[in-house]
Amino acid sequence: MTVFHKYRSHYRDNLGLAIPVVISQLGHTLVQTSDTIIVGHFAGTVSLAAVSLATSIFVVMLIIGIGISYGITPLIAQHNGRNNFAECGRLLSNSLFINVITGVILFVITLFGSVFLLDHLDQTPEVVSQAKPFLVLLGISTIPMLVFNTFKQFTEGLGFTKQAMSISIWGNVFNICLGIILVKGFSMGVRGVGYSTLADRCIMAVVMSAYVFKSKNFKKYLTDFALKNIDRLRCVQLLRIGGPVALQYTFEISAFSAAAILIGTIGYHEQAAHQVAINLASMTYMMASGLSAAAAIKSGNYFGANDHKNLRHSAISSYHIVLVFMCITALIFTVFNHVLPWIYTTDKMVISIAAQLLILAALFQLFDGTQVVGLGILRGMGDVNVPTFITFLAYWVVGLPIGYVLGIKLNLGVQGVWYGLVLGLAVSSILLFFRFQFISKKHQNKAIAIIGQD
Repeated sequence: MTVFHKYRSHYRDNLGLAIPVVISQLGHTLVQTSDTIIVGHFAGTVSLAAVSLATSIFVVMLIIGIGISYGITPLIAQHNGRNNFAECGRLLSNSLFINVITGVILFVITLFGSVFLLDHLDQTPEVVSQAKPFLVLLGISTIPMLVFNTFKQFTEGLGFTKQAMSISIWGNVFNICLGIILVKGFSMGVRGVGYSTLADRCIMAVVMSAYVFKSKNFKKYLTDFALKNIDRLRCVQLLRIGGPVALQYTFEISAFSAAAILIGTIGYHEQAAHQVAINLASMTYMMASGLSAAAAIKSGNYFGANDHKNLRHSAISSYHIVLVFMCITALIFTVFNHVLPWIYTTDKMVISIAAQLLILAALFQLFDGTQVVGLGILRGMGDVNVPTFITFLAYWVVGLPIGYVLGIKLNLGVQGVWYGLVLGLAVSSILLFFRFQFISKKHQNKAIAIIGQD
């Protein structure tokens, strides 16, 4: 109870800030979740494997775009705090420009890179033929998704978090309904969920932008929103924050995507099972990512105020929250490991393999949650370069190579690949925590020394 009372105010503040962001963040993953469930039940195992293959490639593009779009939020918060409202509009102009260009580039990469790449990954031919059109539709949807995210990050930087949450919820309801109609009613298979996802993201982009431009809450911020205010300096400011964040997330997510491709060389049942297990784990990850965003904001506030005592208390309370949450999800994955896969498919072989993977997913829940919160805390303190190196080391030097050796070379199969992923997450989590302890104590001791001199 002593620990609870020590951190109680920080628990309350962090959760109040995090919950709407968590729900909004979850919207990105729920699109993939609904696609997976609809295809698994109405289109069959080969189609489910196709969704896994396409999603494993597309999610890298998705996370790069989302990471870059994060650049605007802290800058908006800083200028709003200084009552520099006109600059907020200028930043929005530049952010929208960057994100639209990023969306177009990511679509082109998806179209001319990933689609042609599918023929050379030693995947089941039937899976590849269904994955190609789905991947193209997902690639196109990147552009409206990043338009939505531009306005979402803008409003969150000003403290308005509930509107994006509501739009995300209704967007997912629309996506599910349209997906079922197209897949089951019109027998469109994987392409059906591709079209529903594209339509969903277009509508969300229109609604979110209309909300910002029509709401009286933002009138004073949009006075200088114009194409003429797009300039190199502001674009560089946004990319200096968004770029490293994109790299951090990309190193992790791309390792999981590479793991999905490795698993696809084993068989399509294993690939479908991987999609089921990783999709469930992705939902808990995105929730933890929302806690990470809140931790970044709070640690940034305290860091800017030179209040390093409260910074450490707030950061540690974020670790406590994510550990409790991930323990609960780990327990759910363990107890219901044979039940949860039925949400996605009725294929007994896929369910059997996915049930084994969910035990491993339960193990890496704690590492996954603590590493993403660690990234958020360090980002709020302005420490982005070393954490970026840590994520590269953990996933691409440790996790994926060991997964390849265990799963492919030593014939441990899909479980062997997942052993490597668990190890990579553990390395990332531990090193980021040590990094937080080192940085925060260094700044705290420096502040104490300055006070002592005074």
